[in-house]
Amino acid sequence: MGCALTLDYRSLSLWHETADDDWAPRPALPGDRDADVAIVGAGFTGLWTALYLARADPSLRIAVVEAETAGFGASGRNGGWASALFPASHASVAKRSSREAAMAQDAAMRASVDEVLKAAAEEGIDPRAAKGGTIVLARSKAQWRRAREEVDEARSWGVGDEALQVLDAAEATGVLAGTRVLGATYTPDCAAIHPARLVRGLADAVVRRGVALYEQTPATSIAAGRVVTRHGIVRAERVIRATEGYTPTLDGERRRLIPVYSLIIATEPLPGDVWEQIGLRRRETFSDHRHLVVYGQRTADDRLVFGGRGAPYHFGSRIRPSYDRVPRVFDAIHHTLVDLFPVVKDAAITHRWGGCLGISRDWTASVGLDRATGLGWAGGYVGDGVTTTNLAGRTLADLVLGHDTDLTRLPWVGHRSRSWEPEPLRWLGINAGLRGMTWADREEARTGRPSRIAELVSPFIH
Repeated sequence: MGCALTLDYRSLSLWHETADDDWAPRPALPGDRDADVAIVGAGFTGLWTALYLARADPSLRIAVVEAETAGFGASGRNGGWASALFPASHASVAKRSSREAAMAQDAAMRASVDEVLKAAAEEGIDPRAAKGGTIVLARSKAQWRRAREEVDEARSWGVGDEALQVLDAAEATGVLAGTRVLGATYTPDCAAIHPARLVRGLADAVVRRGVALYEQTPATSIAAGRVVTRHGIVRAERVIRATEGYTPTLDGERRRLIPVYSLIIATEPLPGDVWEQIGLRRRETFSDHRHLVVYGQRTADDRLVFGGRGAPYHFGSRIRPSYDRVPRVFDAIHHTLVDLFPVVKDAAITHRWGGCLGISRDWTASVGLDRATGLGWAGGYVGDGVTTTNLAGRTLADLVLGHDTDLTRLPWVGHRSRSWEPEPLRWLGINAGLRGMTWADREEARTGRPSRIAELVSPFIH
C-alpha cells in the first residue's frame, strides 16, 4: 500500500484518536542502508521482535521499515484482547508434533498474556489494561452444547478449572447480563487493553533503545540479505517479515496469507447505571458461542467496543481504505450488540472502523527463521495476535541470536502452511464459508439445534 502523506491517522479508529499521540510519522528511509537485522512492518510483531533483540544485544544494528506509521494496521485497530487464544486446536497442533508439544504451546500462550503486561510496564507504557479474563456466553441450546463440549475437550488435554470453566446461567449473568443466557465458558487468561497506546509505546521504546524506525517507507519485496523499498534498499544478514494482513502487497507473497476484514463499533461512554445492568465489573472481554466471531470489551473510559467478522474477502487479496467501512456490516454489528444488551439501544455510536487480519491456508499461526537464507517470519494470527505477537517477538529474537530455548522448540516454530488457492477459487471458497457461517448462526437461533451448514462450509475456511 502506498504512503498516505495527508492522512489524519487519528481518524482511523477510536484507539487511534484516544492514544494521546499526534501520530506524526518518523522520517522515511533516506537511501540505501546496512543493518544486522531488517524488519518489515512496525506493528506488534515487528516492534516486539525489535524490542527483545535490542534488549538482548544493544550492539545490534536493527532497522524497521513501515509503509505508513507504527500501529497503522491491525495492531492499532483490533478489539483490544490480549488473550491466550491460538488459532489452531490442541489436536491439530499435536497432530503435527506431539501431545506434550501442544500443551507447551498452550502454556506459552497463557504465560504470554502476563508477559505483555510486564514488558509494557518495564518500558513505561500504560495500555490501560485490566486482566479480567474472557466470558463467552451460550445463548441457544446449540451454543450451550458447544460450550460444554469445549470444556470437556479441554479436560481431555489436562486443562483444569484454573484455565477454563463452565458457568451456569446465574453465574454467567452475574458477570455479563446478556439476553437469553443459558450459561458460559470463562477463562482468566485475557486482558482488555488499549492497543494503540501499546503499539505506540513500543515504537517509542525501540527508538529509545537505538532501533532505526523508518516510517512511510513501503517495502516492495524481500529476499535473502535485502529489503527493497520505494526509498532504497536495506541490506541485512537477517530479514524478518512481520506484515500479517498486508503480506500480499509484497512481490511474490500474494498467496502466503490472505487479508480478511473485521469491523468494529464503539459507543459513547456509558453511565454507571447502565453498567450495573450489563456487568463486566472487572472489564472482562466477551463473546458468545456463535460460529461467526464477535468480540467486545469495556474500555477504561466505560465505552462498549464491539466487533465481528462478516465483511467479505476481496478478490485478489485486495486491500483498500474503503473496505474498512462497510455500512451494512456496521448495521449488523450494532443489531447484534443491541440484541445482547437492549439497554444500549439509544446509546450513540461514536466510532466505526475496520481493518484486515492475516490468515494462512491451514489457519495456523507460525514463526520461523531459515538459517540458510536468513529470512524469518511470523504471522497468520487469525485475529488473535495481540499476545501471540509477543511470543513471536521473543521467539524470533532467540532464533536470530542463535539461542536454543524452550520458545524455539515450540511446535509452531518452523511450521509452513501451503499457499492459498489461485483466484477465483479462494474468493469463492472463503466468501461461501463466511456466508455459510452466517446462515448457520441464524438457523441455530431459530431452531436451537446445531446446524449442519457449519459442518459443510468449514472445509472452505479451515
